[in-house]
Amino acid sequence: MRRITRITAVGVMSAALALSVTACGESSSSSSSDTSSDSKGGKTAIAYDIGGRGDQSFNDAAYAGLSRAEKDLGVKGTEAEPTDGESDADKVQRLTSLARAGNNPVIGVGFAYAPAIEKVAAKFPKVTFGIIDDSSVTGDNIANIVFNEEQGSYLAGVAAAKVTKTKKVGFIGGVETPLIKKFEAGFEQGVKDTDASVNVLPQYLTQPPDFTGFSKPDLGKAAAQGQLDKGADVVYSAAGLAGSGAIEAVSKAGKWNIGVDSDQYKQEGLTAYKESILTSVTKDVEDSVLNLIKSVKDGKPQSGEIRYGLDKDGVGLSTSNPAFTEMTDVIAAVDKAKKEIIDGAITVKTTP
Repeated sequence: MRRITRITAVGVMSAALALSVTACGESSSSSSSDTSSDSKGGKTAIAYDIGGRGDQSFNDAAYAGLSRAEKDLGVKGTEAEPTDGESDADKVQRLTSLARAGNNPVIGVGFAYAPAIEKVAAKFPKVTFGIIDDSSVTGDNIANIVFNEEQGSYLAGVAAAKVTKTKKVGFIGGVETPLIKKFEAGFEQGVKDTDASVNVLPQYLTQPPDFTGFSKPDLGKAAAQGQLDKGADVVYSAAGLAGSGAIEAVSKAGKWNIGVDSDQYKQEGLTAYKESILTSVTKDVEDSVLNLIKSVKDGKPQSGEIRYGLDKDGVGLSTSNPAFTEMTDVIAAVDKAKKEIIDGAITVKTTP
């Protein structure tokens, strides 16, 4: 797998990308509709969200899907990292370079890629563009991979309400966007439906257009410490790389973490804190990436909205921590809530 690493200057990054494309013997044609002979899934690329690979969460889940595609499907993968404070134009340049290099599909990890994919997909009609966590931009060659995050978060709320001893639980969102507010909404509803006396302490690290709340562990650590100081003994963080800072603070305080996106109990970078990670709200980003790549390779590329919810195990709660599975009353409550959501007895809110 070829990885285009994060560097400080976007212009330098683009030049380096172009150079690497040429050095590998890949097409660098300026034709807007050119695709290489590998256009049916021989090569594929993912462009990471804020925080990049190594966030122990969202981006790493996408990377896992790309890795499986390389192993199981024999494709050649390329990764492209974001840069701090980049513009939509920078994303357009990145996606254009990846498409010109013959990658198909090209996958943007995160809703921030929506404006760029809308522009670039129109110029490369033979290339499938995937975007994770966004359905606002559409096209015949755009696959919108979306999840019912609020449903998994509801289950986390049930678990948090069952295990808290202080009747105070925290929610940390990286950036206050509609997507992250879905996590908050589901979590708070799950808590209150389980035990109305439990107080939820929500906090966001940054406000748009400042998206550093997804990339700075120190911000997450400080927010978690503040919630601990207020008595929270369970903290659910939906904050990307910043969430690792929260996990560290909560672990050192001897309290419970609830992870997000991937099974954070299993993340190597969080090994020192894994015993504090009671469970994680998982999004099957890994399989969604693999499924999209496979569809292109099979000549039947996915397009339109592809939704993953509890009914398809596209979201859920991880059970890797033995301490969690031993809490039989908690597991029973979570299983009951899951069934009721799937059956339609519970409708989970998408806004707090």
